[in-house]
Amino acid sequence: MVERLQKKNILIGFIVLVLTLFTACSTQSNSESANAENEDTAKEGGTLSVVRLSDATKLDPHFITDIPSANITYQKVYETLVVPDKDFKIQPLLATEWEVINETTWEFKLREGVKFHDGTPFNAEAVKTTFDRLLDPKTESPQREKLSMINEVKIVDDYTVQLLLDYPYAPLLSILASQEGSIISPKVLKENPDQLMDHPVGTGPFLFEHWKSGQEISLNKNKDYWGEKPSLDRVVFKVVPEDATRLAMIETGEAHINDQVPVTELDRIVASDSMGLYRTEGLAVEYIGFNTSKKPLDDIRVRKAISHAIERDSIIKGVYNDVGTLANSAMSPKVFGYSENVAPFDYDLNEAKKLLKEAGFEDNLNLTLLTNDRKERINMAEVIQSQLKGIGVNIEIQVMEYGSYIDTIDKSDHDLFIGGWGNATGDGDYNQYNLFHSDSQGSPGNHFYYSNPDVDQLIEAARQETNNDKRLALYEEAMEIELDEAVYVPIRNYEHLAVHSKTVSGMWLNAANYLMINEVKLK
Repeated sequence: MVERLQKKNILIGFIVLVLTLFTACSTQSNSESANAENEDTAKEGGTLSVVRLSDATKLDPHFITDIPSANITYQKVYETLVVPDKDFKIQPLLATEWEVINETTWEFKLREGVKFHDGTPFNAEAVKTTFDRLLDPKTESPQREKLSMINEVKIVDDYTVQLLLDYPYAPLLSILASQEGSIISPKVLKENPDQLMDHPVGTGPFLFEHWKSGQEISLNKNKDYWGEKPSLDRVVFKVVPEDATRLAMIETGEAHINDQVPVTELDRIVASDSMGLYRTEGLAVEYIGFNTSKKPLDDIRVRKAISHAIERDSIIKGVYNDVGTLANSAMSPKVFGYSENVAPFDYDLNEAKKLLKEAGFEDNLNLTLLTNDRKERINMAEVIQSQLKGIGVNIEIQVMEYGSYIDTIDKSDHDLFIGGWGNATGDGDYNQYNLFHSDSQGSPGNHFYYSNPDVDQLIEAARQETNNDKRLALYEEAMEIELDEAVYVPIRNYEHLAVHSKTVSGMWLNAANYLMINEVKLK
């Protein structure tokens, strides 16, 4: 990698810290050994079958807001200027090198000889067209704010672009390496951008083939790929809602990978002769969120009461079988900006009942708890339902298919919800701006519909701060306010799991929970 980052030492020091801090630590047990054993007998070609709980919601990277959808296209159909490696360190991809000209000017040299799947050349114009569309308010992309610090994309020559920023933004590379930074065919953007929702066109090692809604999405090998071509001929992502069926398909060899593993089946998987288990610490956090704009949850006393009544340890042990760790905030310990000094409310039923009485809800309070149809989340909802009954709060559990669940929380049609935030960059800005800033309400990620001018100011200041210690202090202060105002109840720091047939080698999950298949081979 050629990095000519030489003009701003403070900024560079921050970047180096961010890019070396987050290592995705996969277990060294049966997964890696199976990969090694299978390499010797692996063959070229074949169709990889990936079974998953839910269908994608959309395939346009400027409108994707969930990991399951992004997982179809990220580094498969679409590529980014830079990419995180297995240790989450940034490497070149469509950009071969970059330079920080000054605090607000980043220059990228682009790879030559690359073509989009429709034959359009990849060049500086393609980069500009992609980001101009994302940043145009008329596009109404929920991803716009993630890159809103970019004021202009300037073409220097056919294979050189500069990103001119409104303010210094040290984590720029990390956001460019996430799915939001996917580079799209300029021809499609100019002629028929609407097709991108269900027919993506990028530069990646796989070409989009078809999407049978509710059933499967398939990709084909890109024989004209500019880099090392994948071994696989084809990849099929199949929707199989039943946990037991997905696992049985892996065990019998009918399918190859399931990246949504029931935690109750870990012992069975580890003991199996035909299945391997892949585990990696994640960047994501799972939580119970409140719609703070909706009565009676707009009353902080009600939110605090519910927070005091949830016994979180029992959820980690009883629901998740100790997969993952107890969270203290909406930021994983693997993310830059994490603080061990912040904490949610203690488990205290007497305080919970007292607060409800003060809020005028001494008698029964009826609320709805929304969750998607993943088994562990349904089980968690049932535990919460039982716990809150002890303080006179009656919970109706509403279970939705994933796409409907996303649509509902995007529109604020919920009371409480079980959610998770899959940080894609390893940087605290991705958590704080998207989850808690007033401008991110709705589909960008703030499904709490939370708004606090002081928190907004802290988040904006942290975005622009290049001193590591000052930036960490700003995030800690913001998180303290968010927890004190009972915007959510942190539950679990993720550990990502995938079960695979032992006929598969070369698969891995990165810390953001993207399934990486470019090196996969089948036995």
